[in-house]
Amino acid sequence: MYYVQRDAQGRLARVEAAPYAEYTELLPADHAEIQDWFADNTVENSLKQLKQSDLDMIRVLEDLIEVLTAKGVISITDLPAGAQAKLLNRSTAREALGGLSNLIDDSEERGLI
Repeated sequence: MYYVQRDAQGRLARVEAAPYAEYTELLPADHAEIQDWFADNTVENSLKQLKQSDLDMIRVLEDLIEVLTAKGVISITDLPAGAQAKLLNRSTAREALGGLSNLIDDSEERGLI
């Protein structure tokens, strides 16, 4: 089942697998409107972009935590045990793949945040 919200014209405006405050009805996964929603290239591309952005942000956050710990601003032990374990596992995996080199394409021109 999917939780949906419709626009003023009755078209699907938002579809989620989990309930959210604005949902107005439930539709089964095999409903034609749900199938059309997920078949829509715009939605599919947006979802792919968000997933890639999440992956990119994970790397940024890992690098940020590493910089902050290296400068003594925070200690890895300041983080919850679960976060420490996840960071250690990812750090070990990244080291096995050659460390932190080539994670960010320096040829890309980006402005500062």
